Parts: sequence; C-alpha cells; structure tokens
Amino acid sequence: MGIFRRIFKKPKRELNKIEIVSRKPVGRFRVLQVFDIFGKQVLAGEVIDGIIYPGYKLKGRDVGIVRNIEKNRKKVDFAVSGDVVALMLENKMDVNDGELLEVYQS
Repeated sequence: MGIFRRIFKKPKRELNKIEIVSRKPVGRFRVLQVFDIFGKQVLAGEVIDGIIYPGYKLKGRDVGIVRNIEKNRKKVDFAVSGDVVALMLENKMDVNDGELLEVYQS
C-alpha cells in the first residue's frame, strides 16, 4: 500500500455507511440469485411491487445502491412490478437467495 493510500484511507466503518432518508418504501424486490461479476455484486430477481430506478436504495440486513438495471441482457431505465431483472450494485450487500428487499428513493 502506498504512502498516500495510508494517509488518505477512510476508516472501514465510513466506507459502508449508506443512509436512507425517505421513510416509506416505493417497492419490494425478491432476490433469486446473487452474482459477483468483475468485483461488482449483481442481484437477479423479481420486482414484487413498485418501481426501481438506478440510484434507488435497497434495504435488507445491509443497504445498497442500484447502479444499473438489466432486463433480458439489455440495459433499461427502470423496472416495474412483475419484471425479472438484474440489479448491479455500487457496493456489496449481505443478501441470500429468496430474501425480500425494500426499495427506497434516494
């Protein structure tokens, strides 16, 4: 590790600190599979209700931010209830297959 990384390194607890500001969830997402592609976590699953846009936050045991949404291997702008999609996250979450996550606006 270089000298600048040691000096400017953030404490570990600050790196994973993501807060949810909105009080009411805008949707729910059921995780069917969890992948790790090129160091990014990808959640494949079904939107149970509501809508998901990139930038929205997922909450389970941890909190994650949606970076991209793909449907049938094509990037889409949003996902609505009933869609089976893959959500690429900015950070890693502790999730299992079959877990139900709440979706919040950012």
